[in-house]
Amino acid sequence: MKTNRAVRTPGGLSVRVDVRTLVVGTLLLLVALAASVVLIGTGDFPIPAADVVRTLLGEGEPGQEFIVTELRLPRVLVGLLVGASLGLAGALFQSISRNPLGSPDVLGLGQGATAGALVVIVLFSGTADQVALGALAGGLATGFAIYVLAWKRGVHGYRLVLVGIGVSAIVTAVNGYLLTKSDIVDAARAIVWMTGSLEGRDWDQVWPLLALCAVLVPLVLANSRGLRTMEMGDDVSYALGVRVERVRLVLMLSAVLLTASATAASGPVGFIALTAPQLARRLTRAPGPNLVPAMCMGAALLVGSDWISQRVFGAGQLPVGVVTGVLGGVYLLWLLVTERRAGRI
Repeated sequence: MKTNRAVRTPGGLSVRVDVRTLVVGTLLLLVALAASVVLIGTGDFPIPAADVVRTLLGEGEPGQEFIVTELRLPRVLVGLLVGASLGLAGALFQSISRNPLGSPDVLGLGQGATAGALVVIVLFSGTADQVALGALAGGLATGFAIYVLAWKRGVHGYRLVLVGIGVSAIVTAVNGYLLTKSDIVDAARAIVWMTGSLEGRDWDQVWPLLALCAVLVPLVLANSRGLRTMEMGDDVSYALGVRVERVRLVLMLSAVLLTASATAASGPVGFIALTAPQLARRLTRAPGPNLVPAMCMGAALLVGSDWISQRVFGAGQLPVGVVTGVLGGVYLLWLLVTERRAGRI
């Protein structure tokens, strides 16, 4: 059975479609949407899934409509957007660095965004909106520093990962210093934010993140062909006419913005960016960055983790960042065991 098929548009454009990747991406999207419906119905006032769908279609009761659209839907949408953003950013960094560890978690972008938020919390006692802006600025500054320090006639994967690990260690130390210099109230507030949570998220977090994704996702997908070619090496890419450094800069900037904005909206949610692209690749069994499946996997993982945190421990008792950390740690242990059994480590 053929897994790759060419689809020709009426305008004469030919597009290659991997059937398995298309099926896996569709199923992951359906899983994310189904988990979202279940999550919206979870809480102190449970709502059946059928009533949730009916309410989303504008046919629900007034009480259910308020609970769904004003209280629970924004939190779920933030979870979907954050998960998709982190999954896409992780796929981009892993493809650019050609290293499965080349994710925002390892490169220190999450820690950089955390540093920006801590500066606003500890030094200025800023509002929630100011903390989000500080996290965005911190993530962008960290990404710029990594790019500059990793530059040497171009940015190469091995050097990018090493520089990112070093910058991550430095920024983590800075975060620890800021916490030790804060008073007990600001320290408690900072610790809650650093855990990563969707608690209390509303439409103010949805719209900026949605607008940024609406701009960056098409931009990334438009450069996906060059990204796929770059996985064969810079020399081959140059020979095939790819403007390597331009494509790499655009995609890295997009990945940094996606990571920083996701962290600004929910706090640093760990392991989604690291595990989502790898799980998507294992399911699709397709070469290349698997950008869309990684997005859908990230959204499904984060919404599913939020459902676990509410269903098992009760809403607000366990931040979603703790659940993703546990699941990500279990995945890494499983990966190490399987790699060792295969004799690769």
